[in-house]
Amino acid sequence: MSVEAKLTELGIELPAPPKPAGNYVGGVQVGNILFMSGCGPSLPDGGSITGKVGGDLSVEDGYGAARQVGINMLANIKAQIGNLDRVKRVVKVLGMVNANPDFKEHPKVINGFSDLMVEVFGDNGRGGRSAVGMGSLPFQIAVEVEMILEIGD
Repeated sequence: MSVEAKLTELGIELPAPPKPAGNYVGGVQVGNILFMSGCGPSLPDGGSITGKVGGDLSVEDGYGAARQVGINMLANIKAQIGNLDRVKRVVKVLGMVNANPDFKEHPKVINGFSDLMVEVFGDNGRGGRSAVGMGSLPFQIAVEVEMILEIGD
C-alpha cells in the first residue's frame, strides 16, 4: 500500500508544510540520507499546541502534540522529496518535550510521533530515538522533533 493510501486509511490529510521560523531550510539531503529540521505542533488554523507537559499539559496532551508534529513532519518530508514512498526507513528521531523540571515521562510523549511513523511506514518507521526534556521551546510549543531518514529512488 502506498504511503498516501495509508494516510487516507488513517484519516490524515497532510497540511501545507510549515514555513521555517528562522534562517534554515526544512531539510537537507546528502546522498540517500535526509536530515529534517525540527518541526513543531502547528495546527491547520495557524495556531500551535503550546505549554509545558507535566504542568499546563498532560502526558496525553503531549502525546497528541507529538502526533501533530508527526503529521507536519510528513508534510515537510513530502515537500523535500516529492513522494513519501521514497522513504526507506526512519534512521533517528530526536524528540524534545517542553516539560516541567520534575517531569519524567518524555518517552510516552514522543511515542505520539513514533507511533505515527510506525503506522505510516510499518517496521521501517521505527528507528533510533532520543526523548528529552527542555526548559523551553520556541514560541512555547509543547514538542519539537527532528529526524534523519534513509531515502530511495
